[in-house]
Amino acid sequence: MPESNLPEQDVPENDITAEYEVTATAAQYEAAVAALAAGSGPVAVDAERASGFRYSQRAYLIQVFRRGAGVFLFDPIALSDEVGPLFTALNEAISGEEWVLHAASQDLACLREVGLDPARIFDTELAARLLGLPRVGLGPLTESLLGIHLAKEHSAADWSTRPLPQSWLVYAALDVELLVDLRDEVERLLDESDKTEIARQEFHGELVKEAKPPRAEPWRKLSGIHSVRGSRNLAVARELWLARDALARDRDTAPGRLVPDAALTAVARVLPASKRDLVGLKEFTGRASRSELDRWWNAIELGRSTTDLPVQRPAGDSIPPVRAWADRNPAADVRYRAARESITAHAEERQIPVENLLTPELLRRVAWEPPAVADEGSVAAALEAGGARPWQVQETAGLIATAFVEAEQTDSTRAESPS
Repeated sequence: MPESNLPEQDVPENDITAEYEVTATAAQYEAAVAALAAGSGPVAVDAERASGFRYSQRAYLIQVFRRGAGVFLFDPIALSDEVGPLFTALNEAISGEEWVLHAASQDLACLREVGLDPARIFDTELAARLLGLPRVGLGPLTESLLGIHLAKEHSAADWSTRPLPQSWLVYAALDVELLVDLRDEVERLLDESDKTEIARQEFHGELVKEAKPPRAEPWRKLSGIHSVRGSRNLAVARELWLARDALARDRDTAPGRLVPDAALTAVARVLPASKRDLVGLKEFTGRASRSELDRWWNAIELGRSTTDLPVQRPAGDSIPPVRAWADRNPAADVRYRAARESITAHAEERQIPVENLLTPELLRRVAWEPPAVADEGSVAAALEAGGARPWQVQETAGLIATAFVEAEQTDSTRAESPS
């Protein structure tokens, strides 16, 4: 594992005595924007949501740090009534600078929702993955590279809480206060590993990546839905999910806090014959399971009576699972296994996680439907069409082409051999 060139430090949690104030008024906001605009260098940004507590994925606290300016903790809920358009001035002050985030894919959507949209990013979590570091969480990474212990006990807190406790604000501030130093150390390791250009392409790809379109049938993401058999049972599962989703949206509460997925799928499997049977089903739990009993029963009856019955498995453009390839497409199976072995070996040599070197889904697709002539150029074109970055194409196209050719020769030899 790469080592830090910084001296070891130990900053016990109880030594942190700084007091932090939330930026929640127009005057505080204007002063913060001016200070950040006058700062220097990259801007560290983080956001805290209330995942698992609220229905939405909005930001309930936004932390920003810049050298020469300090840390500012913005309350987007309070500022929505104080500042309009929300965060436009802040975005104009810092959007041209490099923003440093940790696991940017988790925060970009909620930042853009309030008008914060970077032009360039440096993702310390993604960079650490590309470096092949064993632990890429912010706490472990800060400890291993900066020698500073960063407590993470509030990471799963309900950040919609108001007022926010001072211990939470300290936690939130430290998430960005050390991030620029961490970025500099990670950049040094990228330079030493000859991965700076790889990281640049990955950061840009993360920044411009389009959001996935909403699922056509979002109810199918229910945990345990695979255990529900029969179109009528699936219809009940769908109606229960829709009823819960509407209630969760109305209350701005995470759906699972009302009735857990396991409770809905248990009901769909059993199909209770009456409200009494529904209440008596021990798996049917959750704080809204009894208070909203009529809602759930109406959903069950609607699922029982509808003529719009879902299929067990919807049609799509997805290729079959790899375990079925040996029977359904033996040549593709041989190609895929040969290419996967080659890609895995190269990933280990480069100390890059194999899923970052090339997404498993793209490798499967190219193996299932390879170019007519599997040479490096045609494989490279197929990878590019599938969304691979230039560095991924450069690292893997030749390996895949060679593996495909060798697999075809192996397959031909087997076919010619007497049984």
